[in-house]
Amino acid sequence: MVLDWLFEGQNAARLGKGLLLTAQISLISVVLSCVFGTLFGLMLRADNRIVRFIGRLYLETVRIVPILVWLFGFYFGFAAWTGIHIDGLWVCIWVFVLWGVAEMGDLVRGALESIEKHQVESGLAIGLSRWQVFRFIELPQSVRRVLPGSINLFTRMIKTSSLAALIGVIEVVKVGQQIIENSLLTMPNASFWVYGLIFMLYFLCCWPLSLWAARLEHKWEH
Repeated sequence: MVLDWLFEGQNAARLGKGLLLTAQISLISVVLSCVFGTLFGLMLRADNRIVRFIGRLYLETVRIVPILVWLFGFYFGFAAWTGIHIDGLWVCIWVFVLWGVAEMGDLVRGALESIEKHQVESGLAIGLSRWQVFRFIELPQSVRRVLPGSINLFTRMIKTSSLAALIGVIEVVKVGQQIIENSLLTMPNASFWVYGLIFMLYFLCCWPLSLWAARLEHKWEH
């Protein structure tokens, strides 16, 4: 049977290890993006115009240049330029963090700027410091507004982690390709079943996050 073939030998274990590596890339990238993206969002609202300009330049650069170009640039270009080879896993994490910080920062900036100015002015008028206004007025509301969008961003990061296969990282897609190549003679339609299984794995990882984001968005809008 097809399922017997798909899980024979070490195929299932290899797919599991590949999925674990995908989760590792995604989890580290998401955590670092949350921390530094929040700080970057505050930077985008700085009073200093030069600081805001640098932040906007970084944001637009990351958005304009495709993720694949960043991956190839860091993995191949950096090694050719400096002679230092960086493991593909860390290249993926660095690139994903660069991307995640930019996108998360813009979400934080948008959430903070969406808070009505009269709330901030009212807080200052009753004697609250600027830090207290941020802590008690801006922060609670911005967290609620940024969370659905950030969850969608993290879902996109999980899906985009499949690009790691293009620089030799043995994540779940790369493992699937290897299984297909080893099974072409015995199972001509191997690609259908392997990629179908990988599709289900990504779906099971991302669908709950998408549902959670939609539920939070619906809950907080009503």
